[in-house]
Amino acid sequence: MPERSPIRRTRRIPYWLLAMALLFTLGLWLIVTDAGYTAIFRTLSAGIVTTLWVSLLAFTAATVLGLLVALMRTSGKRVLVELATFYVELIRGIPILVFLFYVAFVAAPAIVAGVNWLMTPLIGPGLIEPLTVRAFDFVWRAIVALTVCYSAFIAEIFRAGIEAVDKGQVEAARSLGLSPWRTFRFIVFPQALRTILPPLGNDFVSMIKDSALVSALGVQDITQLGKVYSSGTFRFFETYNVVAFLYLTMTISLSLLVRLMEHRMARARR
Repeated sequence: MPERSPIRRTRRIPYWLLAMALLFTLGLWLIVTDAGYTAIFRTLSAGIVTTLWVSLLAFTAATVLGLLVALMRTSGKRVLVELATFYVELIRGIPILVFLFYVAFVAAPAIVAGVNWLMTPLIGPGLIEPLTVRAFDFVWRAIVALTVCYSAFIAEIFRAGIEAVDKGQVEAARSLGLSPWRTFRFIVFPQALRTILPPLGNDFVSMIKDSALVSALGVQDITQLGKVYSSGTFRFFETYNVVAFLYLTMTISLSLLVRLMEHRMARARR
């Protein structure tokens, strides 16, 4: 087959992607050539690690918790189904920012008080010091809040993937003597994973964007550092241009990886 010319390959590139590439080039050029943008980028770059750390840890924990909730919802046992459904509907009905404040200022003090109550036999004689609310770092409060919030959405992704597997395969596996755990591990989950992976990738992209909400707790992420820098220098336009540039770079890159993964999985199914 004749090779396609570079011009024909270029024509297949989506216009929106070309626009994003031009926008990225412009942002990078400003950061490299403009001293003001360079200083802002150096200040905000410290928040990239915090943003990625919070997002990765919260998303990993949310995936594990979401899988457990999804297994409860698909267990067929009414008590577990009702509990899992109540959890999902409750968490999804609360805005993430509200839940973030609730965990930070209500749940965290309650957890510390509960731990101190359990440790009363040791605290009373002075064997250990009682915990303080300050010991519960705001970064971890934010991670807990994002974990719980996203676990409800991820649980629905897992549930949809599990229920998409043909019931006949499950019945065939059980008739061959496989236990429920082995049936799930070797039959259901590998097939459900093909359906689950793309939306999970999209949820991780959303997690990175929603991690900006942790700036409301003073966590030193990209948004918080940008807020502090702009309020001190009054360079709001330049600062938030860099903030948007950093988030766009991360989210668009990950979105393209998710699209590539979806394309390869679609080709593998053919």
